[in-house]
Amino acid sequence: MPWREKIVELADLLLSSSKTLVLTGAGISTESGIPDFRGPDGLWSKVDPIEVFSVETFTQRPKVFYEVGLPLLGALHRARPNTAHYVLARLEEAGLIQGVITQNVDGLHQQAGSRTVYEMHGHLRSATCIGCGHQVSWRQLEEMVEQGALPPLCAACGGVYKPDAVFFGDPLPPEFDYCCREVADSQLLLVIGSSLEVAPVNYLPYLSKKFALINMGPTMADSRAALRIEARAGEAMQALADELVKRGRLREKTI
Repeated sequence: MPWREKIVELADLLLSSSKTLVLTGAGISTESGIPDFRGPDGLWSKVDPIEVFSVETFTQRPKVFYEVGLPLLGALHRARPNTAHYVLARLEEAGLIQGVITQNVDGLHQQAGSRTVYEMHGHLRSATCIGCGHQVSWRQLEEMVEQGALPPLCAACGGVYKPDAVFFGDPLPPEFDYCCREVADSQLLLVIGSSLEVAPVNYLPYLSKKFALINMGPTMADSRAALRIEARAGEAMQALADELVKRGRLREKTI
C-alpha cells in the first residue's frame, strides 16, 4: 500500500487516542540539513564516535573532542526546523499530542514551538564545568575555543567545560524514567525518524500500548508496530496535518 494511503489510518489512530506521545530521532532533522549518524553519509562515517564522543576520551583527552567533535556539533546550530517539527508543534497546540521525547540534541523542536520536549540525549544550549558545575552558554563556549582555549577551562576552578549533551558512557537524564512511565500510561506512541537502534530509548515503543512508525528504512520494531509508514518525516507529517485539517481537528496553518 502506498504510504499516503496509510495517512488516513494514522489520523484514525491519533484521533482515537486520549494520550499520545511522540518519539523522534535523527531522521526528523535530516530535512533541516543535519545528517543522520549511521547512514553512509552520516556523522559516524566521518569520525569514530567512541573516540571523539565518549566520556572516557573526554575525561582523558578533552582536546580531541574540541578539535574534532565540536565543529561537527556546532554545525547543528545553523539548522532550522522543517515541516515535521512545525506540524508537531501544531499538534501539541491542538491537544492531539501531549509531548515529544527526542533523541536529538539540535533543539529544533523548541525552535518550532513545541513546549513539552524531553531531551534524552541532552542539548547544545550550554556547557558545564566538570569540576564545579559552572555553566556557560554555547556561544561562550565557542568564543573560548575561537580564542585558542583547547580545551576551554573554567576560570573559577580550572575544570574543563563539557557540552550538556549525553556522550557515550554518560547516564541518561532523570527524565528518562519519567518518560518510561508516561509512555506506559499513553494509548499511542508515534515514532518519527528513528531506527530504534540506540538503547535504552529504543525500548520505549515496547512499553506503549500501541505505536506507529514513520521512518525511511527498517527499524528494530517493525514487526510490533500497529502501523508503519516508510516516508520522509516532513512529507508524512504534512500529509497528516492536511488530513486533520480536512476533518476539522486541526486549524489551517496561518502565515
